[in-house]
Formats: sequence, structure tokens, C-alpha cells
Amino acid sequence: MKSKIIKVGLVQQSCSTNKQQNIEKTLQGIESCAAQGAQLVILQELHTGIYFCQAEDTALFDLAEPIPGPDTEVFGAAAKKHGVVLVTSLFEKRAPGLYHNTAVVFEKDGSIAGKYRKMHIPDDPAYYEKFYFTPGDLGFQPIGTSLGKLGVLVCWDQWYPEAARLMALAGAELLIYPTAIGWESSDTPEEKERQHGAWYTVQRGHAVANGLPVIAVNRVGLEPDWTGVTGGIQFWGQSFVAGPQGEVLYLAPSDREVNAVIDIDTARTEAVRRIWPFFRDRRIDAYAGLTQRYLD
Repeated sequence: MKSKIIKVGLVQQSCSTNKQQNIEKTLQGIESCAAQGAQLVILQELHTGIYFCQAEDTALFDLAEPIPGPDTEVFGAAAKKHGVVLVTSLFEKRAPGLYHNTAVVFEKDGSIAGKYRKMHIPDDPAYYEKFYFTPGDLGFQPIGTSLGKLGVLVCWDQWYPEAARLMALAGAELLIYPTAIGWESSDTPEEKERQHGAWYTVQRGHAVANGLPVIAVNRVGLEPDWTGVTGGIQFWGQSFVAGPQGEVLYLAPSDREVNAVIDIDTARTEAVRRIWPFFRDRRIDAYAGLTQRYLD
């Protein structure tokens, strides 16, 4: 079976409260990946600023921008300049009092190919996203690009096999997860290890179950809790790429920024699905219970 190689760039970075500096760093990361031959570049979740969801503060809604808007102009221009398909993650102001955590995909000519609004919204200590984000309403639809159909999901979505499956059933050729996840300071070393292991394992499971490559791009570095309630979040980096059998093709370091380019052969999906025909053997006549909250 003839290979179909896509060169995928991952931009793993730290962020500060200086939005312009964050954007400049991101643009440098895109340029670095493009110089290494990347055709598709993927950025981490909410890459223009700090992970502001550590605390609830109405003033932080001022960080949001409309789509299209100033941020999409910047990143659309970057996609066009470097001739890459670009996956971004932005804080969207849709209307007064209505905000989303939105991934915007740009075609290599700089146009917006599509967007995905984060569907699953967490509400955990230091991850108070329900305060800021309205759940997405665009469903699990891959975004068509010149490189194929991209199944873009965002962070907390990565724990849900239903989301990955629906993207796969709609024809996604890659599963992509811009991410912001790390350790809250009060967790024990043992708990930190369990959390990271679960995160790494569940996404590789999505690759296996759907016969698709998975790309997760996470932020890195310590971001303080400006309220002083906690010691902040140590984002664990370790962005990675898994092939359609869950094999790890790349794993980034946990302690520094990287701009890496990885070859992904999307033709392997067909080969893997022939030997592991999970889609053929699905009992779609018996899955009605999945639409229920719980089977009492």
C-alpha cells in the first residue's frame, strides 16, 4: 500500500501574561516547523496567553476575541506566509456573555478552513473552565483541508472515546488535541504519575480503537496562580504523536519548549483497519444505551 506522508509540526511552548510575546513566540514556532518541512502545524490550547482558568475572574473575559478577528488575522497571515495548514486554539467571544474555547483551522492560503468549539468543559480545582466557556454546538465534524480531514478536538475532549469515535465515523484522517494540562501543586508524586499515565494511555487508546494517528500538543512550564490560592500548575509538556496502533512516533520533553516535525503516514489507517476491522464488527444495533446519562 503506497505511503501518504504528512509532515506535522508541533509547537510546545510556555506562556506568560504578555500576549504579544506569546504570539511572537508562537509565530517563531510556526516558522521553525515550516523550515523543517512541516505541511501541517499544530499549536497548543489557548496559546496566546496564560491558562487563565486557574481562577474565576470576570475581567479575564476581556482576553477573548471574535472569530474572525484580530487573532485570526495574525494566524491566517502566518499560515499563508509559510504555506502550511495551521491548527490554532483561541478564546472566542461570540456575543456579549457568550464565549467558547475554539480551535480554528487555517488553510495554507490563510483562509479559515473551519472551526471546532470545545464540547466537553471541565470544572476541577485550578481548571474552572465552566465559568468561561459555553459548551460547543458544532458537533464532532472533521474539518476539510488540502491535507485531508482533520478531527480536531480540544483538551478535556481527549478523555472521551465517544468524541474520537464520532470524528472517526465522520471520516477524520487524524485526531488532533490542542491541550493545556499539568499538575496542580498539591498532588502527590504518585498521583501526578497516575494522572500523566492515564492521559497518555487514553489517547493512545483512541488511536488503536479508531485506527487513526493521534497528535496531542501540550503547553509546558509553571504558571502561577495569581490569586495565591494554589501553587499554580506545572504543565507537563510531553506532546506526542501516536500511530494507528497506538505506537509512539514522537514524545516531547517535559521541561522545555520544542518545535518538532514528525512524519505521519496516513495510508497506514487503511492497512491497520484491514487487519483490525473494528468498524466492521461494531454492534451498532446494541449501542442505544450510549445516548443515556446512566443505565439505572
